Amino acid sequence: MDLITPREPVPPLHGDGAWRERSIIAKQAVFAVRSSELEIAVASDRSRRRAVNEDAHSPLDGPSAIYVVADGVGGGAMAAWASRELVRRLHAALDRRDVNAAAIGAALLDADLELRRDIARETASAGAATVALCASDGQSLAHWLVAWVGDCRVYRTRATASGAAELLTRDDTYEHLGERPPPGGSPHDPARMVGNGAVVTPNVESVHLRDGEMLVLCSDGLHKNVDAREIGRVLQTHAPPSRGCERLLEIARSRSGDDDATVLVVHRKARDSFSWMAQP
Repeated sequence: MDLITPREPVPPLHGDGAWRERSIIAKQAVFAVRSSELEIAVASDRSRRRAVNEDAHSPLDGPSAIYVVADGVGGGAMAAWASRELVRRLHAALDRRDVNAAAIGAALLDADLELRRDIARETASAGAATVALCASDGQSLAHWLVAWVGDCRVYRTRATASGAAELLTRDDTYEHLGERPPPGGSPHDPARMVGNGAVVTPNVESVHLRDGEMLVLCSDGLHKNVDAREIGRVLQTHAPPSRGCERLLEIARSRSGDDDATVLVVHRKARDSFSWMAQP
């Protein structure tokens, strides 16, 4: 059973008091610098078995090219609060600052300690969130840092290829880390989460994003039901990107995915690529 505390969001209700059926909510925005622009799109879908969506993501109109998807650990304390607070704290630590691997690692470690402390103030039950983050570390929007804790993922799609999206991250599961899961746990469960005090060295990698390529951040509710080939195909054939995000969640839902699911896409375009938008 999910543990909900007074800090959790208030679930939406029908007039008769029943939980609303889940619906996909998609958004899209543009982030621009002199030489490049980003099309950013996101879609999120609440599981039918949950009162609130325990995933969270960055606002798309932020001041910096930093984007986060977080997944509150289902069954843990304050899962929805943890994911939203994690997104907020990462942006508070990194927005409008010079971003590098050390800064991202420090922000994740600070969030791990702070979330664990704040959850302990409310309940004796443990709670945490997994996370994926991408941040541009250059004015061209071509050089990016990708970071993650747990089993949220980051993929890259190529500009012209119609093949599978490229997985850039490696899930922090007990199996991948070569660790024994706790009694009752699965080798496929995340062994590292923000808020459980087990994060020692956050994962941070450098990535080059060419004109027309996309970074795709998602929670496990998406990638456990939609494979890398489908992610690449859908995002390369559906425009605008927000529609591609919606379509991915529709596929996950059709396969009886019983978890919250979120996908956020960062699509880099050189300025010349969309100069037609300024034409009458």
